[in-house]
Amino acid sequence: MTAVITGLGIAAPNGLGVADYWRATVEGTSRIDRITRFDPDRYPVRLAGEIRDFSPEQHLSGRLLPQTDRITQLALAVSDWALADAGAEPAALHDFDTGIVTACSAGGFEFGQRELAKLWHDGPQHVSAYMSFSWFYAVNTGQISIRHSLRGPAAALVSDQAGGLDAIGQARRQIRAGTKLVIAGGVESTLCPMALISQLPAGNLSTRDDPATAYLPFDVDATGGVIGEGGALLVVEDAAAARARGVRIYGEIAGYAAALDPRPGSARPPAVARTIRQSLADAGIVPSDVDVVFADAAGLPVADRQEAHAIAEVFGPHGIPVTAPKTMIGRLNSGMGALDVATALLAIRDGVVPPTVGTTRIDPNCQIDLVTAARRPARLATALVLARGVGGFNTAVVVRAPSTETGEIDDHAYLPTAS
Repeated sequence: MTAVITGLGIAAPNGLGVADYWRATVEGTSRIDRITRFDPDRYPVRLAGEIRDFSPEQHLSGRLLPQTDRITQLALAVSDWALADAGAEPAALHDFDTGIVTACSAGGFEFGQRELAKLWHDGPQHVSAYMSFSWFYAVNTGQISIRHSLRGPAAALVSDQAGGLDAIGQARRQIRAGTKLVIAGGVESTLCPMALISQLPAGNLSTRDDPATAYLPFDVDATGGVIGEGGALLVVEDAAAARARGVRIYGEIAGYAAALDPRPGSARPPAVARTIRQSLADAGIVPSDVDVVFADAAGLPVADRQEAHAIAEVFGPHGIPVTAPKTMIGRLNSGMGALDVATALLAIRDGVVPPTVGTTRIDPNCQIDLVTAARRPARLATALVLARGVGGFNTAVVVRAPSTETGEIDDHAYLPTAS
């Protein structure tokens, strides 16, 4: 069975919903700025990609609001948007024909911090009973399955930044096993003090205060990444079922691979090049078939050079356009991979590579063709999306345009006039 994507739901700092997000992305609109949800002055990291125009009460019932952390409030809204975009009604299918796979690296930190503060200041009788699940990294899978009556295969994955791609790979497995429809991806929010301090020891975050220079992947001035919140959920279906419904198809999940880096000190190379090759082999294609790479783009000199070396090793030095539009919104943990896949599908649809905003002086050790200051028109049919996570995770997903057998490209795509 062929797994295709029929619906996209997106929540990002630079746009809620597909149209707003994509417009901002191709226009190079950055939303990295000073954190406003708490006073960051006491912390070395003070910038983030923050969603500032989401009102959960507009999307959730009053009963759900006190039960849920921000990650779940965002995820439930995004799941609604993805299903609406796909024109899908899970209730119309058999209970066990619909599934859900989400990835989450942190869980509901903000909810947990609030309840722990109550425990410390007011005593255990003041802690919400919903603490038992609202902080848990699997909560989005559970709440989305309840909301949409998804009683088929369900999973929650934890592989840091690689999680969103792993969720999409798992969704493809479920479609091949006979499930008719799976919601897959990741949505995260770690913009509270407890979440921030848990991410500081790794040393992966930039401490700069200038939004324009904080997150510069593949740049000689790179000093780390920037936290962001949000992500994407995708509706994945069997191609035959999607054709029978007569719905628009964004593209096919053609290839997937995942591998772990070797033990530090082993003198063995990172696994990213091997992961790329395995994903291409899984898709049944060769490097010359790929038109664009959406990079992980850690913003750390060593990690960026490792990734750039792997891309150059597989595709040749400066051999393929590479982009990292996440520089406009920050790194969304497990939400990023799924959002990059959605972005790649929109790029294929509209024939444009979105820019890597901010990077201006490419590290000479990074022999890649990085699309930087402006979007680049291009004929795109196949995209490779990469993600790497703390702990040695490496994941790659190949997506390609729908064939005449699996659907037609939308003729009414949004592509703004060049400024």
